[in-house]
Amino acid sequence: MRDDIVSFTAPLLVWRTEKYGDIGYVLAAGGAAETIRAHELIRRLELGRRRGFGSVKVQAMIGHSRWSTSVFPQKQGGWFLPVKKAICRAEGIEAGHDVAVRLELL
Repeated sequence: MRDDIVSFTAPLLVWRTEKYGDIGYVLAAGGAAETIRAHELIRRLELGRRRGFGSVKVQAMIGHSRWSTSVFPQKQGGWFLPVKKAICRAEGIEAGHDVAVRLELL
């Protein structure tokens, strides 16, 4: 496995907000989270600073859909990956569905 590629499966969760409506997301945990954390640490050491909110830029892939976004560290551990509504529609996924995710860490 390449150090800059992370693959995992997690359920699609929904965060309900008044301002933005429902936001779909998955949480990267376990080994995937540790790989992302190590990547973020190396990038921070190279650049001498953190990106906003400690985020890591990624190219995300679910099924045949691919998009650019960032993952965000969570206080309770793991990384938050927002999933666009268009991706959910294109891939036929809904809240609670297990989602196979592939991330290229940038």
